[in-house]
Amino acid sequence: MPRNDSIRRAGILFAGGPAPAANAVISTAAASFLRNGIEVNGILHGYSNLINYSPETPLQVGEHYKNLDSHALRRTRNAQGIMLGTARANPGKNVTSPEDLDDPEKVAPLKRVYEGLRSIGVDALISIGGDDTLKTANKLKRYQDRLPEGEPRIPVVHLPKTIDNDYMGIDFTFGYFTAVEFLASEIRNLIYDAEAGQAYFLCETMGRSAGWLAYGAAIAGEASLVISVEDIAGDYEREETVKDPTTGAETVRRVMDIDRLVAQMVKVMVAREQDGKPFGVIVLAEGLAELLPHTYLEGISRDDHGHISIAEVDLGPLFAQLLSDAYSKETGRKRKVTGLQLGYESRCAKPHAFDVMLGGQLGVGAYRALVEEGLDGVMVSVSGQLDLHYVEFDKLINPDTLVTTVRYIKPRSDFHRLARFLETYVNE
Repeated sequence: MPRNDSIRRAGILFAGGPAPAANAVISTAAASFLRNGIEVNGILHGYSNLINYSPETPLQVGEHYKNLDSHALRRTRNAQGIMLGTARANPGKNVTSPEDLDDPEKVAPLKRVYEGLRSIGVDALISIGGDDTLKTANKLKRYQDRLPEGEPRIPVVHLPKTIDNDYMGIDFTFGYFTAVEFLASEIRNLIYDAEAGQAYFLCETMGRSAGWLAYGAAIAGEASLVISVEDIAGDYEREETVKDPTTGAETVRRVMDIDRLVAQMVKVMVAREQDGKPFGVIVLAEGLAELLPHTYLEGISRDDHGHISIAEVDLGPLFAQLLSDAYSKETGRKRKVTGLQLGYESRCAKPHAFDVMLGGQLGVGAYRALVEEGLDGVMVSVSGQLDLHYVEFDKLINPDTLVTTVRYIKPRSDFHRLARFLETYVNE
């Protein structure tokens, strides 16, 4: 691809949940452009300001964006937090198919984002975020593909961000190992607490779509058992029919079999007691909340991306009560089970060296993709010994639904088998 020497000002935008090493990504990306004479604007708080742009209320430096110069970048690579802030505003919310991109009303928020970026002179965009932000980046590119001939295009490059590590196209996402270590440390502390009181802690970790974070934390933290969305299969799943109260339409959805799941936890507790260990920590991925039967989800709100508000479900305390009751019924004894939610504390933890290096390479990759390679509509990826690759959006996103493909833990994969080998053995 030819080098793109037309870029004069790049914009960097971070959206979605925080992740350790976010500032390493932002800082190195900005430094790469500055070193080559290209100005950089850091867009503040995701798409929340761009989505409301209008010529009558122009974007203001310091309020809606800030200039990222060498002074602003000093000693930021290892800094905690997110120097640009973040938000979950979704300008592509109403676009659910390629046909929607031809509907002026549905693409109006994307149009405002495009015009807002143009208004401050941005002619290339680095999008940093999770799968929802990747979907938005793809929709923004596709919106521009439909602009009349002669209208300027803003090439878009995406950098994958999630502590959940559920991204196709990259081995590990920045912040994952820092988050795993933080959660594993918490779990190890809880094991000592559980042993002292001969009790159990049931920990809900982050991980909406896949179980990478829960499994990693359980492996490194020496938990007794880990359960994630990938484990809801076979005997642990069933179907339920839900009727829409407004339309009366019926839909069939896959849900977990709570009784069987709790029964398996009880078996683990009994097996540990037989081994002289009447205590432990069980890890649950928060994404299990999406698979709860409908009665548990009534009244739970959803965000702009259609996800339920997991914090309102209290998965840990819910299962802790179910497990305590089931254990008493099975054994005739009582055992204290405490439900906890872990995860938010890990999102802005001090980044580990590996995540800083990985994040730094992704940031540099954004410059190389846009300027040196002249690319548009790609995600920057890293494999091996921080080798850079560029993956086209079309290989990561379903062209018909415009939805990303989640990377689940493959059952019986070596990673999955490692977790099963290290947790409490139940002879069945």
